[in-house]
Amino acid sequence: MKQPIAAATGRSTPPEIADRVAEIIADVRQNGDAAVRRWSEKFDSWSPDSYRLGPAEIAEVVASVPETVLDDLRFVQRQVRGFAQAQRDSLADFEVETLPGVYLGQRNIPIGATAAYVPGGRYPLTASAHMTVVTAKVAGVDRVAATTPPDRGAPPPVSVAAMHLAGADEIYVMGGVQAVAALALGTETIAPVDMLAGPGNAYVAEAKRQLFGEVGIDLFAGPTEVLVIADETADPFVVATDLLSQAEHGPDSPAVLITTSETLAARTIQRIEELLPGLPTKEVAGVAWRDHGEVIVVPDLDAAYALADEYASEHVQVLTAEPRVALHRMRNYGALFLGDKTCVAYGDKVIGTNHVLPTLGAARYTGGLWVGKYLKTVTYQEIRDAASSAELGEICGRASRLENFEGHARSGDIRVARYGGARLEWTDHFSHS
Repeated sequence: MKQPIAAATGRSTPPEIADRVAEIIADVRQNGDAAVRRWSEKFDSWSPDSYRLGPAEIAEVVASVPETVLDDLRFVQRQVRGFAQAQRDSLADFEVETLPGVYLGQRNIPIGATAAYVPGGRYPLTASAHMTVVTAKVAGVDRVAATTPPDRGAPPPVSVAAMHLAGADEIYVMGGVQAVAALALGTETIAPVDMLAGPGNAYVAEAKRQLFGEVGIDLFAGPTEVLVIADETADPFVVATDLLSQAEHGPDSPAVLITTSETLAARTIQRIEELLPGLPTKEVAGVAWRDHGEVIVVPDLDAAYALADEYASEHVQVLTAEPRVALHRMRNYGALFLGDKTCVAYGDKVIGTNHVLPTLGAARYTGGLWVGKYLKTVTYQEIRDAASSAELGEICGRASRLENFEGHARSGDIRVARYGGARLEWTDHFSHS
């Protein structure tokens, strides 16, 4: 099956969006805070004295959120923090001695500063604060600047509370391209960051694409995707419910069922038709299902896994008699959800794995946002043994002259002249120090 891979890199952005984004970025680059204020007034009717909330303002906003909501936010953030910490603990620095006195090492160093964009509007995705802020702080990022659009002329309480509880060092109430550009480029009052993370609309996604290179980004984001693999043991009601749960993200969200059972396929379609009229988000989910819904019957689960790998979907839910088989049979997915006791909605909202995941076929070459995205894996080298330095110098000289890099060769020659002595024999010496 042909995937719209170009869209995964943002190359399919409509020209009118790309042009407007470029205009705003150029304005912020040249005019800083004044440009941010101009575009914020235009798009959000929002022009406070300061876009950054102070400690007293944050405390006031958080105090307005019901304690039960705060407890739920804390619970989810504990799940995200625990999984991110397990990821961080799996990344060990190391040093090896590859030849006598030759030490090579690797370190995982957190980036200095990151921006966390938390969308607002129709769907204020407070969970994005957990995924971007908590994960960055677990990685060890010193400065996390979080931002979210205003809600009807005021800071959105739950989003601000989520960012605060997650550990954001700075909280801004500003949205759109102007917010992303201000954090990436810096203004008179906002220091620039090293990386942009978090989902957003088409304009925010395009802004991240255009700014990539000047700063890092988490992923090129596209519409939310779900793909369900099911056999005859699956419940059509569960399958239909889980497909619609993701279709409500947006009218362009694909919802795909691949099944070995014609009966399940037919009953799932029937169930969706029964469920849609009563779904509060039917205007969105119905369009997504109509335009991007698919039900495909395949001869066996081997064919189902192979076809699912061609889709390389953001979310793959496995509703089969032996769901863990998919762990060993599939390669291309953003996240797997195994068995009917879990679901993609858990991954989106509560379970603890990161929900910022690759879309539009990008799962062929990348996973989702994780603690390692906020780390730079860097190397270092040290030679303490003179004979090893001389031997490497001889080989460096010969290898460099093969490529006509005489300057490189002479760097090796100096070490041969300075440290040469007894010839070092190459061995399979390779031990951890």
